[in-house]
Amino acid sequence: MKKILVIDGQGGGLGKALVTNIKKALPEVQVLALGTNALATAAMLKAGAHQGATGEHAITWQCRDADFILGAAGILVTGAMLGEVSPSIATAIGMSPAVKILIPSDRCGLLIAGTKPMSMEEAIQDTVARLQNLLK
Repeated sequence: MKKILVIDGQGGGLGKALVTNIKKALPEVQVLALGTNALATAAMLKAGAHQGATGEHAITWQCRDADFILGAAGILVTGAMLGEVSPSIATAIGMSPAVKILIPSDRCGLLIAGTKPMSMEEAIQDTVARLQNLLK
């Protein structure tokens, strides 16, 4: 079984939408929700994640052997999500052997060349489609 992490912070809205769409498209996979705060974790668990954990240590620990990490591109940027992404979190995600499927967002000042503007729903659908293709 592949280890799929969805990482989010603040209110967990993006993570919740990712978990909901993953569960719809891939009901057989297990998703581990990792929040930078309890509110984000709770939102993802409510959306159907199988397990959840909160905080820097949980995130850094789970990234060691993850197969896939999904979330906003800002999870790679120290200080993103109003400061919720610590240097340890950004480093653990960046160094993880996992395939990272990240949604670009200009909210953290991270612009990725070669990407086209998409609505959040379009970006979530694209993320889930990429995960499906990689799991085949």
